[in-house]
Amino acid sequence: MSENCSGSCAGCTQECSSRKPSREELFEPLNAYSKVKKVIGVVSGKGGVGKSFITSYLSVLLNRKGYTTAILDADVTGPSIPKAFGIHGSAKGNEEGIFPEESKKGVRVMSVNLLLDSEETPVIWRGPVIAGTVKQFWSEVLWGDVDYMFVDMPPGTGDVPLTVFQSIPLDGIIIVTSPQDLVSMIVAKAVNMAKAMEVPALGLVENYAYVECPDCQKKIYVFGESHAEETAAKHGIKFLGQLPLSQVISQAVDKEKIEELEGGWLDGAAAYIESVHPVAK
Repeated sequence: MSENCSGSCAGCTQECSSRKPSREELFEPLNAYSKVKKVIGVVSGKGGVGKSFITSYLSVLLNRKGYTTAILDADVTGPSIPKAFGIHGSAKGNEEGIFPEESKKGVRVMSVNLLLDSEETPVIWRGPVIAGTVKQFWSEVLWGDVDYMFVDMPPGTGDVPLTVFQSIPLDGIIIVTSPQDLVSMIVAKAVNMAKAMEVPALGLVENYAYVECPDCQKKIYVFGESHAEETAAKHGIKFLGQLPLSQVISQAVDKEKIEELEGGWLDGAAAYIESVHPVAK
């Protein structure tokens, strides 16, 4: 440490043993043949909350608005994104990198399922290998020009989410939760991790919030009263909407037709992303 050191590494160009690298210095380089304008991570404090559907449908909604969208599937041990879009091919590449697969409407997708011999082959890899794969998806895939990229992150705050936060220049995250008593604590963990990583938490989406009666359209809150709005307010983030527990949604995913799904549940969330992180079409 220099005798003139102020104790703050911000803006310091001196090399010394106490200097900590900035967040930007930890980023993996983007593939030279790619330009990604905005990167949004989709996270959850626990599994089973429909995070991959939220990721997929947000990309669909912004694609419908005329933007070029892409999904980096960082949930390496539970990759479900390709099936929702009906993508079953194997990713190909050349000496410049790997080509993402494209959906019928042009959403670009890279997932480990596109690199395996079979979609049913389990990914039995240790953390460092998984983390390395996520980095490769960013730096070795020929994404081309992308307006909005969504990163589907594995649940929790472990090794792979940490790798995404440190290696990919996230512009913000969206937190997905479900109506349970544990919501506040789980959301708090995700918000606090984002703060520690210096990434803005853009908002909260509640999935499986209610069931809608097919006859009278009354909303039935089968898991109890929702506390999502007050939880979002408590943590100073925007509440971006609720989604129902719906056969329409599950069937669209199961039949690999998510791009044909029509529902206004996430229109506000898509518009908010568009407003806080605008890009020129």
